[in-house]
Amino acid sequence: MSNNHNPEILEFIDVLAETGSHYRMEAMEGLYLDDLGFLVLTPQGDIARFSKTEMLEEFRSRRDAGEPPLSTEKRVLHVEEQGDQATAVLYRRMSQQADPALYELRLRKVDGKWLVAGETVLPWPDLASARGFLPPRTK
Repeated sequence: MSNNHNPEILEFIDVLAETGSHYRMEAMEGLYLDDLGFLVLTPQGDIARFSKTEMLEEFRSRRDAGEPPLSTEKRVLHVEEQGDQATAVLYRRMSQQADPALYELRLRKVDGKWLVAGETVLPWPDLASARGFLPPRTK
């Protein structure tokens, strides 16, 4: 894997994790586009979609309840950039009490600034038993 990721995007991801993990709501507002689609795989195998307002309300509620800051633990696995759009794939763990997750950030550059247009959160796979998405070749 190449680590030649755009430093602007890596810095944005650092700011995003730090800001969200510490419930800095005013700053968080400015990091997400208004038409954000926040997608989460549910335990039932469905996709739950949350708007920017709904996602921020969850963070605001945690802050207001006095929840401790979340962990900023993350590892950028891949960044793909095409003009003013980029996709970043991350390993992310919010706390030792939370399962690790695979995050896909869909980013858009607006007025020279990277913003989150969408996020998809999936359970982190058990890599020891992962066999891949295609069956083995038979020929």
